[in-house]
Amino acid sequence: MCHNRRPRRIAVLVFDGVRTLDVTGPLEVFDVARSLGCDYSVALYSCDRSVSVRCSSGLSFDTLAAADLTAEVDTLLVPGGTCLVTDGVPQALQQSIRTHAPTARRVASICAGSFALGAAGLLDGRRATTHWRHLDAFAARHPSTVIERESVYTRDGDLWTSAGVAAGIDLALALVADDHGADVAQQIAKEMVILGRRLEGHPQISVAARTPRPKHPELDRLMATVNADPAGHYELDTVAAELGLSARHLARLFKAQVGVTLRQYVHEVRLENAVRLVLAGESFHAASQRSGLRYGARVRDYLATHCAVPAGAPASELLVDTGGAEAVPVHPG
Repeated sequence: MCHNRRPRRIAVLVFDGVRTLDVTGPLEVFDVARSLGCDYSVALYSCDRSVSVRCSSGLSFDTLAAADLTAEVDTLLVPGGTCLVTDGVPQALQQSIRTHAPTARRVASICAGSFALGAAGLLDGRRATTHWRHLDAFAARHPSTVIERESVYTRDGDLWTSAGVAAGIDLALALVADDHGADVAQQIAKEMVILGRRLEGHPQISVAARTPRPKHPELDRLMATVNADPAGHYELDTVAAELGLSARHLARLFKAQVGVTLRQYVHEVRLENAVRLVLAGESFHAASQRSGLRYGARVRDYLATHCAVPAGAPASELLVDTGGAEAVPVHPG
């Protein structure tokens, strides 16, 4: 349970064209946190005056005026919207960020909200990320920013940025963990029925999503089976016999259409599944066994390397965020 003596005031700067989930995802996290006793106070603010702001989905929010935001702000949160990339960042939004960021304890953006922080000058020489689709555009627009291309979210001191849409939930959970500890964040994730909380350094896209889909229907079904049951038996000879193919032909076909060997793909899926189970509270041994890996040390080493978790840390500490420690991009295989 959380126990605060005074509210942590969270100001969310919204604008016409903002993505709905960029706003509602974090708001849900903080709402569940409040139900657990965390004293968050959250309000939506428009850039210039009190208006109804329309999301890109068509949903509208009533807002307060950012100009009236005079109380102390703990967290200034800037969600994203494709309009920030295609049309540029409105001057009113830039000015609101410049006005309120210096007095906030921390500033965070979701998805293309990083473009707004960049336009306001907050990301010069700092580490940041954004939605994978916009990484090149962001790099061209803000060449002095050190871009983390793989990470689902990035922390650089008091500046937090995240990848697209659903990653805003991961970011909000990380903010709660920073305030109240990993156990509270994990409790919120369970309450929201989130499959697994991702840490800084986790790739934006899962193994299945970032792997090319094969044209051969039998390979497509094989990959779906591996994704659904990582701990299954997928030796090349056995799988080839089941598919009515020679082992050599299956190996050649899989590498040509998927880009990695069957063994590499199975290992990546197993490791990803084991990491998810550990972050959900499983022991290294249990997570490894359930995922088809022989040794829990591999999962521990992966977390230590890619998610900035100390290699000697006990499982109970794996949910603790590391305050912006350097994250190493994931290179599977």
